[in-house]
Amino acid sequence: MKYFGFKASTGAAALVAVGSLGAISALASTSHVISQVEKAFSTKKMEVAVGDSITFVNDDKVKHNIVIKKMDVSSGIQKPGEKIDVLFDKNGKFKVRCGIHPKMKVTVVVK
Repeated sequence: MKYFGFKASTGAAALVAVGSLGAISALASTSHVISQVEKAFSTKKMEVAVGDSITFVNDDKVKHNIVIKKMDVSSGIQKPGEKIDVLFDKNGKFKVRCGIHPKMKVTVVVK
């Protein structure tokens, strides 16, 4: 799978579009939010619909990053205050981790 339009940002969220639906699906999707604070994600599991996106917000005092191996996504460094959007355009179960803090995990189920 490919991703494009990927850049961490402060204020406005960046977009990671995966698969063939790309940025067009992002316009029609529902956006969900998962916070990163105290070296943990705000939830352990989230269910979303195909075409939805999740905004990962670094509300922590330390750097994080988003890694989803099954989607070939690695955000690079995400500084405090930065937001990253990830578009989930295929069914499946995706394990999201922080590459800096391996105990940070959340499972995203896309239906």
